[in-house]
Amino acid sequence: MDHVNVVEVDVAVNTLSFEEAFSQLEKIIQQMDSAEVKLEDSVKLYEQGIALKKVCEEKLQSARLKIEKITLSPTGETLTQPFNPEDN
Repeated sequence: MDHVNVVEVDVAVNTLSFEEAFSQLEKIIQQMDSAEVKLEDSVKLYEQGIALKKVCEEKLQSARLKIEKITLSPTGETLTQPFNPEDN
């Protein structure tokens, strides 16, 4: 069985855009789905995948927070609502 090259995450994962992190995550998934990946490489791929997944989740959360409208209720409680540009 030939040695499969592990996708190298050569850039600090936190500096990747969502699209870059997601693309690298897709490549890792494709490699792990192949039956030619050695166990030690699978572990490395898994660790890289977890780091990329975390970055994607953080970027999505950040985007979600940016598009929520923050309002105050009559009692002074902070409420969030989906942002609707037609409301403004």
